[in-house]
Amino acid sequence: MTRDRGHRTGRGTKVVGRGLTRRVKTAKGRKLSSTRWLQRQLNDVYVREAGRQGLRSRAAFKLMELDDRFHFLAPGKRVVDLGAAPGGWTLVAVQRVKADKGRGRVIALDANPMEPVAGATVLCRDFLDAATPAALRAALDGPADVVLSDMAMPATGHAGTDHLRITALCEAALAFATEVLAPGGVFVAKMLKGGTEHAVLADLKRLFTRVRHAKPPASRAESAETYVIAQGFRGKGRGD
Repeated sequence: MTRDRGHRTGRGTKVVGRGLTRRVKTAKGRKLSSTRWLQRQLNDVYVREAGRQGLRSRAAFKLMELDDRFHFLAPGKRVVDLGAAPGGWTLVAVQRVKADKGRGRVIALDANPMEPVAGATVLCRDFLDAATPAALRAALDGPADVVLSDMAMPATGHAGTDHLRITALCEAALAFATEVLAPGGVFVAKMLKGGTEHAVLADLKRLFTRVRHAKPPASRAESAETYVIAQGFRGKGRGD
């Protein structure tokens, strides 16, 4: 029997796991892989803490940890959250920019429906639809200070294919960010290590004054995901 250890993030955020490891019996008709996934969820300290705090997903802690380190979600900021469902990042963004208090602004977008978040405008659209960027700009009604992208495609099980698909989403999100970010703005996006991301990183270094990588503690150790944090947008047309 094992006990989970506590995890602490900045700004006083603490994730604490207590209790014995729970085992899941393999049910009739359930694949072994599904049983393993369920057991991992039941014993995941972040999953349990997200439920205790009323958060929508364990992914909320990833954004908290990234912001605790890089400080890009300040009160009054205008934020676009791409790949928002079920709303974990959106809720964190709303709270930290004070959009629920009428100060900042948060626009959340996902192809999948999600429950409303007080203080955010939620759009249910496919980001890759040609008309979506215009809809986002209309909802934003002005420049953005931060563009977040936690977008991902359903995993195929083939690492090379998954890497290419995530990289393509990151490229599309970056192209949108260059259209809406105010000078000095921030772009945060999920990436997968694999090689083809180097072209995106070169573009980021040309467009932003500082580009860094981070794997927040809430990101599972076995996952290849990492996040790029690009700060200090040079302004549209100035990165050429």
